[in-house]
Amino acid sequence: MNYEKEIKKLAAEKGALILAHNYQPAEIQDLADITGDSLELARKAKEAKESTLVVCGVYFMAETAKILSPEKTVLIPRPDGGCPLADQLNPSAVLAAKKAHPGSPFVVYVNSNAATKAECDITCTSANAADVVRSLKEDTILFGPDANLAAYAQRLVPEKTIIPVPQDGGCPTHHQFSVRDVEAARREYPNATIICHPECSPDVQLASDLVGSTGYMIRRCGEKKEWVILTEKGIIHPLQKKYPDTIFHGIDTAVCSNMKLITKEDLYITLRDGVVPIQVPESIADRARLAIERMIGASA
Repeated sequence: MNYEKEIKKLAAEKGALILAHNYQPAEIQDLADITGDSLELARKAKEAKESTLVVCGVYFMAETAKILSPEKTVLIPRPDGGCPLADQLNPSAVLAAKKAHPGSPFVVYVNSNAATKAECDITCTSANAADVVRSLKEDTILFGPDANLAAYAQRLVPEKTIIPVPQDGGCPTHHQFSVRDVEAARREYPNATIICHPECSPDVQLASDLVGSTGYMIRRCGEKKEWVILTEKGIIHPLQKKYPDTIFHGIDTAVCSNMKLITKEDLYITLRDGVVPIQVPESIADRARLAIERMIGASA
């Protein structure tokens, strides 16, 4: 079967918009109508005119799309694609932190589950974490679940006190990068600019030349001719498409298995059969939506 042809045909027939994260397999990114980081996908989901959204990413991304577009059908080809980082923060931990620090708003990374978002004041992404923190009037900010992203925001907004919840939360894929990787890359690729994701450790961030989200990487990587990219290896595909004359070096072991689950066959079945639809209880969705919309307003 020519899955590419059938997927495009079904998407057109059903008025479906296919969104894919930058870490998805190359074949899925190439079939998507929109690719991007979490912030870009959240914005496009909110703005979409199509009646059906197919989210090629991990589960929290489909939840976010459904929260922002409750009237639309939101489908995810692989609902078993979870996020180990999102699972590190639950509603009880948020409530406990807010009780321990009364009056301090909780900024929650969009890489979190809907029920957790519902207990928080505002969401953020790796692209806008500092802007979101800066937008708050309070001096002490609770931030989770990624402690490395919290440290990144703290460095950019030193006038605030940012308390990570949990203290050691982080993405397993980005935790594998080390300063030794940066040093080795400088020896092997002396002419390359090294850019890392803010989910990397503070030491790796400081050792790199630039730090930014995948969207930031795609915007900046036309400025130099050779790069070392320290994030999930899926980002290399859109970078090479956008900048075919630029050299990109990634690390082959930097793979999020959850982001790599979706196949062309999965996407075809999703469009053919309308599976798997996302449902978020209204009591959770209404509160989570406020936190997401506050983020979009703060980073407009």
